[in-house]
Amino acid sequence: MIRFGRMLLAAALTVGMAASVAVAAPASAASRAAASATDTDIRDRLEAVPGITVLEEQPVVAPYRFFILSITQPVDHTNPRAGTFEQRFTLLHRGTDRPTVLHTTGYNVPEYAFRSEPTRLIDGNQISVEQRFFTPSRPVDPKWEQQLTIWQAATDHHRIVAALKPIYSQKWISTGASKGGMTSIYHRRFYPKDVDGTVAYVAPQDVVNDEDSAYDRFFTKVGTAACRAALDAVQIEALKRRGELVARYQAWATENQRTFGIVGSADRAFEFMVNGTTWAFWQYSLESDCADVPAPTASSDDIWNWLDLIYGLDSNTDQGIQGFIPYYFQASYQLGYPDVSLPHLKGLQHYRGQDRAQSYIPRELVPHFQPLAMLDIDIWVKFAGSQLLFVYGGNDPWGAEPFRLGPFTRDSQWYVAAGANHGANIAALKPDETAKATAAVQRWAGVTAPAASSFGASGAPGYIAGLDDHNLALDRRFNR
Repeated sequence: MIRFGRMLLAAALTVGMAASVAVAAPASAASRAAASATDTDIRDRLEAVPGITVLEEQPVVAPYRFFILSITQPVDHTNPRAGTFEQRFTLLHRGTDRPTVLHTTGYNVPEYAFRSEPTRLIDGNQISVEQRFFTPSRPVDPKWEQQLTIWQAATDHHRIVAALKPIYSQKWISTGASKGGMTSIYHRRFYPKDVDGTVAYVAPQDVVNDEDSAYDRFFTKVGTAACRAALDAVQIEALKRRGELVARYQAWATENQRTFGIVGSADRAFEFMVNGTTWAFWQYSLESDCADVPAPTASSDDIWNWLDLIYGLDSNTDQGIQGFIPYYFQASYQLGYPDVSLPHLKGLQHYRGQDRAQSYIPRELVPHFQPLAMLDIDIWVKFAGSQLLFVYGGNDPWGAEPFRLGPFTRDSQWYVAAGANHGANIAALKPDETAKATAAVQRWAGVTAPAASSFGASGAPGYIAGLDDHNLALDRRFNR
């Protein structure tokens, strides 16, 4: 029903990357001098780590260095003799005297240098990890239910931390956005001492998969009544024009060499696209974008173009789904997946109730859902979690079922950025909340804030050309 995989990947690259944040104060002159001898040969040190291969070093603005690496991982951490695979990750090296951010994407890893918000807040190194089973980080003959679990992935991250801590011996902070934020919490649950704090952005937590009424309530309250009515109306009109628009969709697919084998047909893919437009709208648009929602009297061209803009024609094709099958498998196996009732579309849908994660994976993959997996995570957060910081967007549907702090959660914070979407971050909070959250992250990392922020060419505090340009471009695209 929703482009969860595609959209969360975008979020992993955009959430927490707003450039308007202060950079933490640099380490003392003595500690920097002590680190300089090893910093000059950091590539040699990386290449000497057993199991790690330096695949590429890309030029990046000084004093940073940027590497694409891989680490040899067991395909099954419970059975080391079952074989290995190469897991890809990147390193933005700032200095061995600086703290390090473990950035879990939950999906593929970008092959370019960027800084997440926590990395800028602490002026640190950043390790960004590709989730197992996302190509090319996939075993040759994968055993999905045995090998693609939240514990197996957490153990991947644990081994990366263990391999690199001898080099990066200062404090560590983990972070991630959306599915990447979920992944960072799973890692903490199984290996709570690997890092000194975790910042999870817009991370959903579906504790009881069959109970999704929170999402239905969200869609009756988000935005204005007029905007909600406009979104309902364009969905209804699109399904009323199903014959015309599905024919157009099939013609578009044929022309662009796209197929619908996984979802089943152009008709089913079209309905799932229409189902997901309201979710997609609130995930990445602002309330001001309601003015651009086509009226029921709009031309078919206008409705077609809006569907493509908000949801994406390619999203439900085999080619669009292929790279995200590991996510849809995880959602069907352990993570859970939202089921929104869409009562206004009842009577117009041909496949009501079928728009679930299982519809986006090949038929030969049949995951057996584990209902206790997320309950275990929930109990850990509420009764044993510590140094956790959660940030949500007030208008983001994924925040309808969030992680919650509990009676025994220690030294942790939880925030909602009013009016924000899936791009919510610390900088989007109220000023006093931003200050409190920033202070916690810097305290966990063992650094202090500068007396005054320095402004780069962009006019944003702490901005570094060549590193934060990607973030700014992505923020403009998804948070226009």
